[in-house]
This record gives sequence, C-alpha cells and structure tokens, in this order.
Amino acid sequence: MRTKIREFFNGYGNKDGMALDLVEPGDDENSHGRDERVSRHLPREVNSGMLYHDIVQIAWPSLVELTLTQLASMVDMMMVGRLGPWAISAVGLTMQPKFLMMTMFMAMNVGATALVARYKGEGDQRKANIVLNQAMLLTFVLSFVASVMGFIFAEPMIRFMGAPDSQTLKAGVIYLQIQMAGFVVMALTSTITATLRGIGNSRTAMVYNLIANGVNVLFNYLLIYGHWGLPRMEVAGASLATVIGQCVAFVLAMVAIMRGNHYLHLNIKEVFKPHWDYLKNIFNIGIPAMIEQLVMRIGIITYVKTVASLGTVAFATHQICMNIQAMSFMNGQAFSVSATSLMGQSLGKRRPDMAQAYSSRTRRIGTIISIILGFMFFFFGEPIMTLYTDDPSVISQGAQILKLVALIQPFQSTQFILAGALRGAGDTRATAIITFITILLLRPGLAKFTINVLDWGLEGAWIALAADQVVRSVLVVFRYRSGKWKSIEV
Repeated sequence: MRTKIREFFNGYGNKDGMALDLVEPGDDENSHGRDERVSRHLPREVNSGMLYHDIVQIAWPSLVELTLTQLASMVDMMMVGRLGPWAISAVGLTMQPKFLMMTMFMAMNVGATALVARYKGEGDQRKANIVLNQAMLLTFVLSFVASVMGFIFAEPMIRFMGAPDSQTLKAGVIYLQIQMAGFVVMALTSTITATLRGIGNSRTAMVYNLIANGVNVLFNYLLIYGHWGLPRMEVAGASLATVIGQCVAFVLAMVAIMRGNHYLHLNIKEVFKPHWDYLKNIFNIGIPAMIEQLVMRIGIITYVKTVASLGTVAFATHQICMNIQAMSFMNGQAFSVSATSLMGQSLGKRRPDMAQAYSSRTRRIGTIISIILGFMFFFFGEPIMTLYTDDPSVISQGAQILKLVALIQPFQSTQFILAGALRGAGDTRATAIITFITILLLRPGLAKFTINVLDWGLEGAWIALAADQVVRSVLVVFRYRSGKWKSIEV
C-alpha cells in the first residue's frame, strides 16, 4: 500500500508538477459527503484504506510509546501517593517549572519536525540530516542554560507555585533539582524523537522509550521505598529513577541515529558547525511555537497556583485527576504525530489535497478512540481513583471530576490532532494566538472566578479547564478549515 501511495505522489499530478487542486479549503472536513467527494476525485491507485494504513503505521508506535510512558508516570504517582498527599503535591508543584524550562528546546523541536518532514517529502535526505544536526546543537545550548537556571532557582520556583507547607516545599525542591541535573540528556533525546517522527519513524522512539520506562519503574520500586539494600529516598528516589530512565533512553537513541543505515544520521562533527540558513528556518517555525509554549506555561502556572490555594488535599485530588487525564492525551498526541508527519511530507510533495485527506481521516480515528476513553472515565471513575489513594473524600471528588474529563474527550482529541496538522504545515503563529486566548486568558481567568467568586472549589477549576478545551478545539477547527496553511512556505 505504501508503495502505491509513493508511486502516486511521484507519478500523478499536472504537467508542471504542482498539486492537483482536488479539495477546496472551505469544505467541511468532517462530513461523510466530503470524504465521498474526495474519494471520488482521488485516482484509483489511492483509496481511504491506504490513507488510514499510513496514518495508523505512524500513530500506533507513538500511541504505544506515549501510553506506556504515561502509565509509567501514573505508577510514579501511585507509588509516591502512598507516602501521603504532601508527596503528591510536592511532585505536582514541580511539573510546571520543569515544563517552563523545556519551552525553548521543545519549540525548536516543532520547527525541526516540520522541516524534516518537508524535506523528506521533497526527497532531500541531505537537508533533513542538516536539520537534525542543527536541532541537536540548539537543544544542547538551550537545555544546558535551562538546566543551570532551574537547579539554582528550584526553591524560589516551588515557593512561587504555592507550596502549602515546609514538608511539601522541601520535597518539591529536591525533586526539581534532581530533574534539572538530568535535563540535558532528556532534552537531546526529545529532539531525536521529534526528528524521527518527522520522517514517520515512530517505531525507533517507541523501542528506546519503552525500555527507559521499564528502567524507570524498576528504580522507582528500588529507590522510593528502599528495596534490595538501597536507601529509602521517597520523593527524591522517584525523581532519580526518572533521570536514570532518561539516561538509558538517550544512550539507545544516540546508538539508533549514529548508525549509518537510517534515513537520519547524526554526524557529531557537523553538530557543532552552525548552518545559519537552517537555524533561521528552525527559528522561523520555532519562535511562534516557543511563544505558544511560554504563553501556555504562564497560563497553566497561574491556573495551578489558583488550584493550590484550595489546600493540600484538594491539590492532591487535582493532581491525580490531571495524571489520569494525561493518559487520555496519548490518543490526541499519537495521532497528532501522524498528522504532523503526513502533513509535512504531503506539502513537501506539493500535495495539499493529500494533506487534507490525511488530516480529516486522522481526526476521525482520534474521535472514535476519544469516545471510548470518555465512556471509561465516566463510568469507572471511582475504581480508577482508588489506584492512587484510599482517602474516601479524594476518591469521591475525583470520580466526579473524571465525568467532566469524559465529556471533553472529543474536543481534546480534535484540537491535538488538527493543531499537529497545522504545525506540520509550519502554521505555528495561529496556534500560538489560539493558545494565548484560551490558556493564558480563558482558563486561569475563569478558574479564579469560579473559585474565588462563585466558591465552586476544585469543581470550578475543572469547569474552567473544560471550557478551555472546548473553545480551543473550535478555534483550531476554524483555522484549519480556512485553508491558509496550504500557502505557507518553510
């Protein structure tokens, strides 16, 4: 099937090699009628089954990898949760400062993924490898600076996040400092993963991340509680176990891209030779993505601080629900990988019609899975909560919140996948503006109103989060349907 699609891309089209204008930008991406029209216009060599095959081929390794990675994170939280609500709160307070430190290089990874996908579509392996080398250089510099800053200012950041007591503060600072010590290794691995996904190779990342997750879980068991003669390190042990797992992933990832039999090949000598034209292209896509990430982190930090003001138990409940909701992100994120890669490669071949055909089908698969996940969260909230804690009040309140999480699943999936498609086209400015509106303004503003004015407590905070997801989904759909991504040059 993939051979037929490759032949189609190379052998069909009008005489000047430009894409056939088969799909109009304003068409409804979700209607059954539109899909029938596209299917009728596509040549016989390509049908929906082939498109779905390509989507799933890229998405399933990412789905397995991301799901098992999140399961490892959930196991982390469950093991830490047995220490008490203070431990869950301590780990939860470190998440947003850590993500803030990740903003710069993660944004550059968006640029690297889009460019590698575009060059893969154009059939230019040399340029794709230059992008890999330049992305590694950028990540090393940016993550090293962030690592040093994060380690030095760990305590002020945890204080700023609203640590409710000295025990939580102390544990949070130790956890964050250990994370910062292993920050560069984690960052470089993420860049390798991003570029591999750009060429549609999600299996390699799946393998090394799964091995790393197994190592992480093993050392959680050994270090949190002190088994097999190792010291009982509690929260610090959970953080160290994560870093050990990340180091294993880095070694395996480096082995994978330094072998000469892969499309992407890392040349250590070339990594430290700046190619300014390529760096400029990465920045052109990455800077709006960085603004988006910064805006997102500021908005979420404001939101988390508001929730933390409700107290240790309420924040622990919130953190458990966020950890569970993150599992549902894996659906949208995995198919977002497909949307980004196939969008970039299709546009590299000058086939926006194929990019649109891939994107609509990717969204459809994600929506079906999101409905199944929503059913599970709605009807099995209490059993899921009991995996984390035996506190009746936490279980009861958390189960109610998970019903709300269930209802937003289709919206969440849509915004992940179509935003991924827009990033694959290099349309990162639009996603940055949407993030500004929803996460920086709507979510924290509505949370403050529901908590401080309406006195709705933790439920009010989650109503604000649900409103953010719905509005963001609507805005992303409008931007995608405008078709402006078809004319973006990278």
